[in-house]
Amino acid sequence: MNKKQLVAKISSTLGQSKADAERTFDSITTIILDALKNDDTVKIAGFGTYKVAKRKARVGRNPRTGESIQIAASQKVKFLPAKSLKEMFNR
Repeated sequence: MNKKQLVAKISSTLGQSKADAERTFDSITTIILDALKNDDTVKIAGFGTYKVAKRKARVGRNPRTGESIQIAASQKVKFLPAKSLKEMFNR
């Protein structure tokens, strides 16, 4: 499902226009992204948790040459599904 399909589904479920549904969707994603940028955790009960994970700098290896390379520290967003969501797919 892509954004356009998701907005259409929100629109039909809430009885809103597609423009209103898209503004609602954009507002929700902006709020989540802003929280993650501030290193906050976003917990959605029954769905899951979004959080920022920090990765330390480390030494890696170029698979072609075998040469050691320095991999810079980075951040990524992790999603941890809620217990009920896991159970839904692992029955």
